[in-house]
Amino acid sequence: MPTLENLLVVSLEQAVAAPLCSSRLADAGARVIKIEREGGDFARNYDSVVEGESAYFVWLNRGKESLVLNIKDPGDAGLLNKLLAKADIFIQNLLPGAAARAGFDSSSLREKYSRLITCDISGYGDTGSYADMKAYDLLVQAETGLCSITGTEEAPGRVGVSVCDIAAGLNAYSGILEALYSREKTGRGVGVKVSLFAGMADWMNVPYLYQTYTGAPLGRHGLHHPSIAPYGAYPAADGKLVLLSIQNEREWNRLCREVFERPDLEKDSRFDSPFKRGLNRADLDEVVKDSFARWPRAELMEQLRKAGIACGALNETEDLVQHPQLRTIKYGTSAGEVSLIAPPVEFSDGERHYRSVPGIGQHNSAIRAELEEELINE
Repeated sequence: MPTLENLLVVSLEQAVAAPLCSSRLADAGARVIKIEREGGDFARNYDSVVEGESAYFVWLNRGKESLVLNIKDPGDAGLLNKLLAKADIFIQNLLPGAAARAGFDSSSLREKYSRLITCDISGYGDTGSYADMKAYDLLVQAETGLCSITGTEEAPGRVGVSVCDIAAGLNAYSGILEALYSREKTGRGVGVKVSLFAGMADWMNVPYLYQTYTGAPLGRHGLHHPSIAPYGAYPAADGKLVLLSIQNEREWNRLCREVFERPDLEKDSRFDSPFKRGLNRADLDEVVKDSFARWPRAELMEQLRKAGIACGALNETEDLVQHPQLRTIKYGTSAGEVSLIAPPVEFSDGERHYRSVPGIGQHNSAIRAELEEELINE
């Protein structure tokens, strides 16, 4: 039986963070009712690359029921309250203060429905001078300093997926699971709050510690590690890049003997400790490049793997599509069945079943009829 079967999640959601959280709950078997505005979640229109559907929307909204409501309308607000009265979890990531202004602030809802777990997802939290600011993913990447350590020495860069949103969604999911366990012990729901900024700031702890305790930034190094060498991307004979990572002296010695075929380098005074290899990175890079130029990428990676050296190919997304380790799943959308990358967690008790992505308001009639029937039977 799916772990969260018989749990009801009501999610007043849009974009990425809250839909990611609720989709993980749906994957685990929860019933998720996605509340959408007239016209639908704007993420439906990010693009049309998946048979006319948005890539982000198709990824993050499987297994849900779609209910269109205008929460400012008294009738629709009453319907939402009826859903919340029997819900286990309420998630919202509207603009700052929007849910509260509509009468759905989390604290009041928990007072009204004692077993309800609430989860508020915001950009910067609900206090402080940034609390009322809009927070799109790239803006938060910039505000947290992530862009300052991403890219090359010449220019900062953006992480190519919505990493701040994704972090917030996964943090919300983790917090909700803790809250469910807490409710098992206390019988009462609790409030969970996460923000895009706090989640990415947490992931920035190592750069933060560098800055705080050395007074210097970690810096940008492109496809090379800021302190470990050799650890980065180097061209093979065919021009394709291979990433190499040396983490200890045993690996360094094997690299010198079995790949470079230069045992003399093991005791070379420029390279005989991790610290010295970092100091003499330019000389070391030339050694690596000269050695790697002897083989095309496939043969070079075979040599490195035989020597027990950590390595990887610098792949394009088309390589990911064909990657031998990639697992995929299929499920339905309004445009038909689509194939996606599988969730990363595997369970020993068998494969999970993944339900379809809903159309806008696809479940309006069914959910309204369900609530009317419950009212009649009261």
